[in-house]
Formats: sequence, C-alpha cells, structure tokens
Amino acid sequence: MAKGDIKPKSVHYAQKWSDDVENLYRFQLAGYRDEVEYKQVKQVDMVEYWPETGFVKKLQRRDNTFYYYNKQRECEDEEVHKVKVYVY
Repeated sequence: MAKGDIKPKSVHYAQKWSDDVENLYRFQLAGYRDEVEYKQVKQVDMVEYWPETGFVKKLQRRDNTFYYYNKQRECEDEEVHKVKVYVY
C-alpha cells in the first residue's frame, strides 16, 4: 500500500440513479471504487468526461485495456442498487 492512499471511511449502496451514481457505475465496471482510486492506481490527473453530460468517457482498466462509455446513461435502474457509494 503506497503512502497517500486514501481509504473510504464507509460505504453504502445507491438508492436511486443520479449523475454521480452513473459515474461511480462506470468506475466500478472498470474495476475501481471511484475516481479517487482510479487516479491513485493509474497515476493520472485527469479523467475524460463527455462535455455534454459530464459522464465518464473512457477509463483504462487494470489490465491496461480501455472501456469506452456512451454519452447517455448506461446504468439501468436494476443496476443502481449494485453501485457502491464510498464516503471519505
């Protein structure tokens, strides 16, 4: 564990869809908790977002392949309750 790793204090599951839940869904699909962990692991400062919607556009997975996401919502209602929301 590297120094400076930020660990969440608590976690709960999303109750309803929101822009934040959508982006968490995208990070978790790619194998990360959230943007904080992604930036720590990948040593990047910026995440690409769609300017129109503010949703994550592209993420590099841990195996260095890429996930590309649509501008529109991808997290369906039946997936929302699976999204973990971390509190720091």
